[in-house]
Amino acid sequence: MTLKGATPPPDTNCAMGDFQVKKIILPSGKAVEIVYFHAEPAVDTMPTPAPSGRGLEACPDCASGLVYPIDWHEADSGNWELELRCPECEWSDRSEYDQSTVERYDSALNDATDLLIESLEQLTRENMEAEIERFVSALSADHIVPFDF
Repeated sequence: MTLKGATPPPDTNCAMGDFQVKKIILPSGKAVEIVYFHAEPAVDTMPTPAPSGRGLEACPDCASGLVYPIDWHEADSGNWELELRCPECEWSDRSEYDQSTVERYDSALNDATDLLIESLEQLTRENMEAEIERFVSALSADHIVPFDF
């Protein structure tokens, strides 16, 4: 179990500072932990505005809405330096963004995380229902015997 403020594993490739852990308990009783890392400061660049009319989650090359941060840290200027990557076209960029742009991006990422968790919970429920139906069917047809346990 990862605890807030714990030291990352020694085999980690990049230097990482503080991190947060969000723990979600699924209907099956299993727990999923999402770890948010805060990277150490690196190179300083000039601020870059977000693509016009779109948030940072939108890829400027292929328009995919799946752009995610690889690395980020607060720059000396008070802005945030983000390294972003699109998994669909492999576009990537390292630029500096102002606080309000990063807050909107963080909100979009949190909304997407919540949607992903909801989808995972729904899929888990559907899988459990199907498994129960198969078990009941096998039990009714006497396909389960004491030897199976």
